[in-house]
Amino acid sequence: MKKKSVDYFKSNEWLKAVPNTLTVCNSLCGFAAILNTLQAYKGTKDPAMVFIVSSCMILCAMIFDALDGFTARIFNAASLKGIQMDSLADMVTFGVAPAVLVAVMAHLYSATRFGYYMAWLLCAIYLAAAAHRLAQYNVMTMVEKKTTQKFYGLPTPGGAAAICSLVFLFGIYDPGHSLVKVLPWYAGILGFLLVSKIRYQHMGKWLVTVKKNKHRQAILVTFIIFFIINPPIVAAIVVNGYVIWGLISFFMRISAVYKKKNLFG
Repeated sequence: MKKKSVDYFKSNEWLKAVPNTLTVCNSLCGFAAILNTLQAYKGTKDPAMVFIVSSCMILCAMIFDALDGFTARIFNAASLKGIQMDSLADMVTFGVAPAVLVAVMAHLYSATRFGYYMAWLLCAIYLAAAAHRLAQYNVMTMVEKKTTQKFYGLPTPGGAAAICSLVFLFGIYDPGHSLVKVLPWYAGILGFLLVSKIRYQHMGKWLVTVKKNKHRQAILVTFIIFFIINPPIVAAIVVNGYVIWGLISFFMRISAVYKKKNLFG
């Protein structure tokens, strides 16, 4: 049965266009998020709601980003062109769109302690780091051909999700706009994590192994239950916990190496 399905996909060349179409949908979500974010300057809508909608568009792009890789494997449609398109789409959606979102928020609310140009600089750091991260990932995929459960540096979707999670909290629970003061600095920190040597779990591959791991099944079920109760808070805790856990693991490994050297040195 499996062989027949593979032969079917090979005999229908049009199916190989599906992954690239999904990648284009990813980039269109990012483009729409940028255009929607700029609507905050018109003053006809609640800016907080504008920013929440833009964050939703970025999160929708993550679905397309996950599906294009999945369909490429299912339809045997992986290609160098697809890899390049995927990174270009990710640059728009997970690089440019979050940077524009944070910069516009900081400008609109004049909330940056050292002025708007500092916010611009911090967002530029995030943007440049996202470009470097995606280019490096392409090199690893095409040249070094590394496909491990973990990889170095925070993934760009993870960085974008961290920003969007705080935007949701801002729109729903932050009438005093205090989170806007934090966002540009957080974006700058995320930028450094994108190009760091800190190892992060590949969440797509983690989810694939859930059905074979009861411990991970329990974690996933617990997350779903709490997410249904309070989506913004739970999503913010999980996403930013993922970011912070990478840092904690990094320092724990350094500490372990240091103790080992002292023990045997």
